[in-house]
This record gives sequence, C-alpha cells and structure tokens, in this order.
Amino acid sequence: MTRPDLGGRHLYLCTPDRPDLAAFVAACIEGGVDVVQLREKHLEARPLLARARLVAEVCRDLDVPFVLNDRPDLALEAGADGVHVGQDDAPVALCRRILGPDAVVGLSTHAPEELETALGQDVSYLSAGPVEATPTKPGRPGTGSGYVTLATARANVPVFVTGGVTPEKIPELAARGVRHFVVVRYLTRAPDARRAARALRHAIDRALSSAPPAA
Repeated sequence: MTRPDLGGRHLYLCTPDRPDLAAFVAACIEGGVDVVQLREKHLEARPLLARARLVAEVCRDLDVPFVLNDRPDLALEAGADGVHVGQDDAPVALCRRILGPDAVVGLSTHAPEELETALGQDVSYLSAGPVEATPTKPGRPGTGSGYVTLATARANVPVFVTGGVTPEKIPELAARGVRHFVVVRYLTRAPDARRAARALRHAIDRALSSAPPAA
C-alpha cells in the first residue's frame, strides 16, 4: 500500500453508523466527498469491525481513502487505509507500529500547544477545530477561526477543519487559508446526501479557485 496523498482531497465525511451506511457513504462520494471516516462510539469491537469492513469495501470500489476512528487494531483488520485518533486515544507512534509507514494516520488538535506537539509526529494530516461548538463533540467549546488559521499556516501536512461546515461558511474559511473541510451534520442529516455533498463540493471548488495559493 502506498500512503494516499491527501493534499488534493478537500471534502471529508465523518459519519456514525446508520442503517443505510453503505448507500449513504456511496451517495456522499458520488456527490464529491473524497475522504471518509467512520466514527462510531457505541459499538463493541466485533460489530464495529463488520461495519468498518463494509465502508472499506465501498471506499475501495470508489477509490476514496477510508479511516476508522480511534481503533488502529480494527482499522488493520478491516482493511482501512488508516486511523484517526484524538488527543486521548492511541498515540500516533503506536498507530504507525500497528498500521505501517504507508497508512493514513490523522490526529485531532484543538489548541496551539496540541498543534506544536503534533507537528513533530508522523501524521498524514491534522484536524483543527471545532471552529464552533458542535453536538458531535459535546462539552468541547469552539476554537474560533483564529486557531484554524494558525494550524493551517503552521502545519506541513493537510489540515482538515471541523465544526459546523456548510456551503455558506466555506468562502470565509477559505479566505482564512483553509483548504480541507470535515463535514458531519450537513451530510448525515441531509434528506438527499448526494445533493448535499454536491453543494459542499461546488462551494469548495468555487472558494478555492478564487483563493490565493496557500503559503
């Protein structure tokens, strides 16, 4: 496996499990999603592994990287492209030992001191945010746009920004240097996931086509 290049990927779906998981993920990818994460906090290991295998197959067929949240061991067993971990999850170095040098390993950051620590680790990408408080991260305050601007400027890997991303908010974020966007609720709550993904994708493409090149 060759480590996927995430620099040209801009629309990242983070989804919990759901009854129509395979069809939903496929529709989002058809609409323009180009990275997928399964983030499910309520399943035990065996059922989570089964759902991860399902998403891995969909993403493999549609040529989109798939990462599993929190569990590098299950990511390996499911055939995922990698794992996404938070500040209190498995260390990046352990993820690398389990998954190998070419796997995707993403790391969440929420503050400048976490960013500085992350910059010295072997990550494929970082996430920054949430820009504003979100129900998907209960109890975590929004970072504001200043932190994501800092993270995007400082990091030498793609920085995917989280927290209330919608088509209307993308131009402002892009003007602040953001090039990579994580979306949860705008897609998971959409009555038509393909159409919602297409709206996000068009907003990103328009914003990035007129934004100055990243430093």
